[in-house]
Amino acid sequence: MAVDRADFYDAELRRHHQHFRAAMDVGLHDRVLDIGCGAGQSTRDAARAAKMGSALGVDVSQEMLEVARQRCAEAGLGNVAFELGDAQVHGFPAACFDLCISRFGTMFFAHPTIAFANVGRAMRPDGRLVLMVWQPFACNEWALAIQHALTPAGFSSGDDSPAFSLGDPRVTECVLTAAGFASVDFTEVHEPVFYGSDVDAAHEAVIDVFLTEDQRAAMAPFADKPLPQLHHLLEAHSTDEGVLFDSRAWIVTAHWAGYR
Repeated sequence: MAVDRADFYDAELRRHHQHFRAAMDVGLHDRVLDIGCGAGQSTRDAARAAKMGSALGVDVSQEMLEVARQRCAEAGLGNVAFELGDAQVHGFPAACFDLCISRFGTMFFAHPTIAFANVGRAMRPDGRLVLMVWQPFACNEWALAIQHALTPAGFSSGDDSPAFSLGDPRVTECVLTAAGFASVDFTEVHEPVFYGSDVDAAHEAVIDVFLTEDQRAAMAPFADKPLPQLHHLLEAHSTDEGVLFDSRAWIVTAHWAGYR
C-alpha cells in the first residue's frame, strides 16, 4: 500500500515544524508567500496568524495542492489560496508579500540565484525570508544510514542529492546576497526525524519515499520480503516514540534589499 506522502512529511518533520513556525513570526496583517508548500501545513499556520492578511502557497505538485485546499476548507480558513507553479519562474505580483517562507522547498532550485531573485521581486522592501533547509549530507544520519542500508540492494542516491544544496552557509549566503537579500542569518535545528510508528511502517515509508517508481516496480515480486540491511537499521532506531533518526537543519533568515 502506498504511503500517504502528505501525512508522512508532516509526521516526519513534526519537531522541525515547531521551530519553523516560531521563526516565521507571522504578523496579524502580513501577506505571506509559501514556496514549495506541499500539503499546506505551513501555509495554514501562516493564515491563522495573519488574521487580517493572507497566505498564498505555491507548489509544483497538483496532487499535494489538492490536499492542501481540502485541508484549508476543513479548517475553515478563508484567507488562503494555492497556485500550481514553479517559484523559479512563476509570475508573482511585484512587491506584494511581507514574508516569504519555505519549509524544505527551496533546495531543489536548478538556478537558485535566479530563483531567489524572482521570489525577491515579489516581496515588499525589507520583506522577510524564512527558510528551513537541510545541513550537508554528512551531518544527517537519516540520509547517511538509509543510503548505506539501500546500497547492498542495488539502490543508492548519493550525497549529491539536491536536498542538501543549501546546506553550506557560505554558499547559501552568497546565493541570497547575489539575488538581492541582506542580513542573512543561520540558526541550527537539531531534532530527530520520524519514519514510522514501528519498523514495518518505517520500512514501507522508506521504500515508497526513497526509491523511484522503476525501483519499486523491480522490487514488486519480493514486496512481502523486507530488505535485510534496511530492516536491521530500522530495528536499531526503533524507540518508544517510533522509528527516529538524527538530523540537522538550518533556519535561514534574510531581508529583501533589492539590487544595489
